[in-house]
Order: sequence, then structure tokens, then C-alpha cells
Amino acid sequence: MAVLGLLGATLVGCGGGGGGGPTPSPDPSAASRTPPPRADAAAGPRPARVPAAPPTMAPGPGGLTPVFKRRTKGTEKVVALTFDADMTADQGPRAARGERFDNPELIATLRRLKVDATVFMTGRWADEYPEQARSIGGDPRFEIANHSYSHYAFASPCYGLPTVSAPDMAADVQRAFDAFRDAGAVNVVPYFRFPGGCYDDTALRSLAPAGVTAVQWDVVSGDAFAHDADAVADEVLDGVRPGSLVVMHCTRSAAPVTERAIRRIVPELRARGYRFVKVSELMSR
Repeated sequence: MAVLGLLGATLVGCGGGGGGGPTPSPDPSAASRTPPPRADAAAGPRPARVPAAPPTMAPGPGGLTPVFKRRTKGTEKVVALTFDADMTADQGPRAARGERFDNPELIATLRRLKVDATVFMTGRWADEYPEQARSIGGDPRFEIANHSYSHYAFASPCYGLPTVSAPDMAADVQRAFDAFRDAGAVNVVPYFRFPGGCYDDTALRSLAPAGVTAVQWDVVSGDAFAHDADAVADEVLDGVRPGSLVVMHCTRSAAPVTERAIRRIVPELRARGYRFVKVSELMSR
């Protein structure tokens, strides 16, 4: 993850040149004209300011991976829109035949509308679209969170997905983080979303070595395989409450109307007084 620092200015004092001549007599009025030295000048350059790490939750009982679903404190009108960039490890042949698992138009619309958002990305997606992963992960409006490498299920049954064995779960998550790094993504946060949202205590226990906070949702957009943008927008607009966390998708082939739905969702929620935040901000409030 990137560490962005602002270096404080270095204060350089002006020293008098040494010479071989006599030392001049001090001017008694000089003390009244010369300001006292600044404390920071004596201390030298200020250290780089390191931004706070993204907030995480403490492990649950027995060291289980913690799970965050929505912000429940207060009534501030903030909402986190999250987008799953799904691609399973075995979908390479489909991508090679022209199927699109990305959605650059959606990302462009979020930028145009100035919406902060979190993209839960699979490592396989980052491998397929490294330039887009780097662009999303280099834009301060977005953050990339982990959606596994393979997009295989961490509990079964789970919508027909193949299953990751418990001993391989933490490694699968780490492989995704490695893929983000290899793509050049910068704004990567230690959050994880279970493929299909499927998990159990075995998964939470097996995932603990990865050191992530699992992030679910309280509003289901219904955009997966939907063809009615207004129906998707209605689901979100009807479900959002202060502190809500919405799950949507960033995959053209599996969620073709998400971008159109966003064009309605964003202005209507803003008209209600809502502000869009990333998961890291929602979790910190």
C-alpha cells in the first residue's frame, strides 16, 4: 500500500562567513531586531507525515476474522457504494473469446459524477486488466479491496462456485494482493469480500492469518444478471439508510445495466442529502 507523505520544509540558517580579520564588536541593538530562533529550525527538518492506516476491526472470539456490514452509529447520511470486479480463475478462455469482465464506462461515470467508491477486485481480474487495475488503484477517489484471487467459494454451497479448501484460503487472498501489487495499484486496503458472500466459522478461522476485515453489505442492488436499470436503482434507493453499504458489480457481461442505474442512483441519493464515501471512511466514522 502506498504511503504518501508531505515533507516539511527544511529551514536553513544563514551562517556568517569565517575570516581572518578581527571580530567586530556586537551591536547592542541587534538583539531587539533579531527574532528568537524557531524551535523547529533547531530541531532540523520535520519528519514525513504518514497518513493513518485504513481502519480495521479487531478479531472476533477465538481470533475469527471480523465482519463489517454497515455503520450503525449515528444518523449521518453517508453511504458506501461498492463494486465487485469478478472473474474466476478458470474464465480466461471466455475472456480470450471476447467476453468482457470489466466495465470502464462505469468507472468513468463514477469519476464524472465525483463518487468515492470501493472496488472489491479478484486477483484474476487484475491479471486480465492490469492497466485498469492500476488506473483504479491510482485514483484517490477509489480504493481496491480484496475479493480473493480465484473467486471460488469459501463455504459451500455457494451459487455453484468451485470451493477453496480451508488450508488454501489465506494463500488465495494473499495471491490477490500480489496481483494488485504487480499491476501497480496503489490504493489497496486490507478488506476482503467473500465470493458470493458465502462464509462460515471455518472460513473466518482459516482467513485469520491474512489479517483482513471481511466486508459484507446491508443493501443488495440486484444488478447481477439484471437487464432493467430502473429496477436495480429502485432496489438501492429503497434500501439505503444512513451508514448503508451497497453491493454492486463492475463486470459488463454479468451486470450490464449497472452504469445506467448509477446515473439515477447518485443524483437521487444526493437530493436526499447523502454523501458517498469509501468503505475505509465508513468504517472510521
